[in-house]
Amino acid sequence: MADHKKELMMYRIAGAKEKLDSSKLLLDYGNYKDSIGRSYYAMFSAVRAILALDGVDYSKHAGVIAYFQKEYVKTGTFDKLYSKYLSQAFQIRNQADYEDFYIVSPKDAMEQYKKADEFVKAVEAYLEGERQDNHERRRTGDGIDSKQVV
Repeated sequence: MADHKKELMMYRIAGAKEKLDSSKLLLDYGNYKDSIGRSYYAMFSAVRAILALDGVDYSKHAGVIAYFQKEYVKTGTFDKLYSKYLSQAFQIRNQADYEDFYIVSPKDAMEQYKKADEFVKAVEAYLEGERQDNHERRRTGDGIDSKQVV
């Protein structure tokens, strides 16, 4: 993995965790709409951390989400549940940000926070596995990328 890709991945996953922390603070303070937004952006940033390793990025959220679904959910790397979490969070965040009189309950905000927490942890576990795989390949001299093995 090129150093810039690893650095970008680490920067983005750190940003995801920061957004998750912000979501919890906003939730605790009673700012439910803003908490929902931060929960979504925690998941989105976590996905972009994965994309950094692939050297891929998109200018639109829909592109990032579609790539994650195609390359990581449909291939079984991530459970379909995480695709659902991300898609729902995207829709809810859009409604909370752009629809007049959209009400977010404390329960809804807490549910989104918990899903985001689970999602970010799953991405962190995946990224840790990728780092360990890369370390093992460097140690053994095996340069084969596990995604390329048929």
